[in-house]
Amino acid sequence: MSSPRERGKNLMESSGSEPPVTPSRYESQKRRDWNTFGQYLKNQRPPVPMSHCSCNHVLDFLRYLDQFGKTKVHVPGCMFYGQPEPPAPCTCPLRQAWGSLDALIGRLRAAYEENGGSPETNPFASGAIRVYLREVRECQAKARGIPYKKKKKKKPTTEMGGGRDDSSSSSSSFSFS
Repeated sequence: MSSPRERGKNLMESSGSEPPVTPSRYESQKRRDWNTFGQYLKNQRPPVPMSHCSCNHVLDFLRYLDQFGKTKVHVPGCMFYGQPEPPAPCTCPLRQAWGSLDALIGRLRAAYEENGGSPETNPFASGAIRVYLREVRECQAKARGIPYKKKKKKKPTTEMGGGRDDSSSSSSSFSFS
């Protein structure tokens, strides 16, 4: 079984004599996302060539996408702020869900490099993008009353005497809440 990246390359390399390989769902979505972002840059005044794209353009694109979001994000003044399942509708805005934005950035990051961009100049891999996504995740978690806490794995403890690991005394605990 080939990876999504290999299937995408096979699609590009197939000659006229071979039947074309159908791209995976991931490859199709990645191409759509890449084309959408490219169109967004072309629609800027003045248009922005991909070679001049920065993380600020990416951040503006993510904010632009919020208008098409379907996730209700309660504002701090809303009486349903912090409630995972509010009992009634409210006027709070709809936004793009954090998970959707995170997946989108992952696809665009890969597409950038597959289209000739250097990993060192990849605007989708910028620290500013990671910070923005983390802030969106935390804001949405608070607004919906869902804690997003990074789960840390406990390191096995070693006994001082022999330096061996006594697996009966060390345990890894995982929380499924």
